[in-house]
Amino acid sequence: MTGCASGPQTNPADPLEPLNRSVFRFNDTLDENVLKPVATGYRDYTPTLVQTGVRNVFNNFSDVSAVLNNGLQLKGRQTASSLMRVVVNTTVGVYGLFDVATAIKLERYPEDFGQTLGYWGVHSGPYLVLPLLGPSTVRDTAGLPVDWQVDPVSNARIASFGPETQILRIVDRRTSFLAAGNMLNEASIDKYAFLRDAYLQRRRSQIFDGNPPEEDLPDQSQAPSQSSK
Repeated sequence: MTGCASGPQTNPADPLEPLNRSVFRFNDTLDENVLKPVATGYRDYTPTLVQTGVRNVFNNFSDVSAVLNNGLQLKGRQTASSLMRVVVNTTVGVYGLFDVATAIKLERYPEDFGQTLGYWGVHSGPYLVLPLLGPSTVRDTAGLPVDWQVDPVSNARIASFGPETQILRIVDRRTSFLAAGNMLNEASIDKYAFLRDAYLQRRRSQIFDGNPPEEDLPDQSQAPSQSSK
């Protein structure tokens, strides 16, 4: 494993590859034996209408974080749209059960604090695989405490939903990746490397709002400062 991590195919963004692969194997084993079977049962036996309502509620919670992070990135239109989504879906949409905001053409602009740090030029640092949480970077990991403080489910001072709600969100999120996970398991690829590269590429795209520069930067997940955009 050490030889693989130091060979010519080493990804410079992943200097901790041996450790990351160990954590990845732990997460993958837990997923295959616990999370995936639970998510499959949830998908197969829970009414579609209920699944849609649950997903809408959690999307509404994430829009709360989007209000803060779009604001910190000085994105006026996105901040206003995110705020209106929260107001409309929480009131007319009955605490987010119904996605009324999308029906009236209020777009979603998901943002987290890791993206905000990247937007202002903070380097991503090495790629990390976190126990239970999965792919991340040093920068994105540093942003997690802020995201947890804003998130209504994670922040006990805002809502005492209990661990059951957090588990339900994890199961709902895993359900949305069932098809993709099955395709990865069937393909003859290095699953770890594929997921790592896909995560880093996706985060770079998110930080540049879907329009990253054509030439790779030394730090592929770093956005230029506001003055250079």
